[in-house]
Amino acid sequence: MTEPNRLFPQGLQKKWHELPDNVRGACWMTLSAFLFTAMGGVIKHLGQRLDPIELVFFRSLFGVVCLLPVIYKAGGLKVLKTTRPGLQFTRALFGALAIVCMFYGLTMIPLADAQAIIFSRPLWMIPFAVLFLAEVVRWRRWTATAVGFTGVVIMVRPGDAMQIGALLVAGNAMFAAAGFTVIKIMSELGEDRLTILSWHTILLTVLSAIPLFFVWITPTWIELLALIAMGAGLTYGHHCIIRALEIGEATAVLPFDYSRIIFAVIIGYVYFAETIDAWTVVGAAIIIISTYYIARREAVAESSEK
Repeated sequence: MTEPNRLFPQGLQKKWHELPDNVRGACWMTLSAFLFTAMGGVIKHLGQRLDPIELVFFRSLFGVVCLLPVIYKAGGLKVLKTTRPGLQFTRALFGALAIVCMFYGLTMIPLADAQAIIFSRPLWMIPFAVLFLAEVVRWRRWTATAVGFTGVVIMVRPGDAMQIGALLVAGNAMFAAAGFTVIKIMSELGEDRLTILSWHTILLTVLSAIPLFFVWITPTWIELLALIAMGAGLTYGHHCIIRALEIGEATAVLPFDYSRIIFAVIIGYVYFAETIDAWTVVGAAIIIISTYYIARREAVAESSEK
């Protein structure tokens, strides 16, 4: 999966490659935003009949299937050799908790609210980086983090009926950030990226298979096709993010990930009759502005170090 050079006519390919790198990167990032949001809609629809645990299992199983040829080419089982099995399991556990929270949360709250809360992941990375990575965080980023969490509180709406679903999605953001922190620790200890990914995907499949026995509902053929589409869409969405960051500058392409909110509003309204209110707009705006500011500060810090 590379540039779209086999799917389109030569003339269109030429025009694509003539575009500035940041423009092409922005297109890839926007495509990833659409795919992740659309697959969120698929999860929300399937979750009306199938238990989210079952969706997690099929998602992770599809990931294993996609990884098998990569693992084979990289040397087979030796890819799974690790000196940090405890950290690998911890990473997988955080990943499992994150995805379970996300899938359950998506069945309870509007897509736009869920996507906005997901953007709070960088806010959780700040305290984790200080506690476990011994990183130094200046007052500007601490202030932006505090402001961002205010937006999360607004989105969660304590005392509102939406609270449980929003808390679950916020839990996804927290556990995902914890998982990213463990990945960074393992990377600094010399663990291979493919080893980390393989352990995570396989363990997630095993962990989700354990409770699957108690919640299993046989999917219909239509649901099975939707499950395959979900796995393919989420997998290709990750590929699009990688391509975006390979082609364009991070500070130029990352803001286009916020287009998830626009896609979520459209999909939520058209397919689920969902509407947004003032609290959603205010909370989402606070989260987006604060996380974008943090990303800009980190980019400035990295450039100054170089």
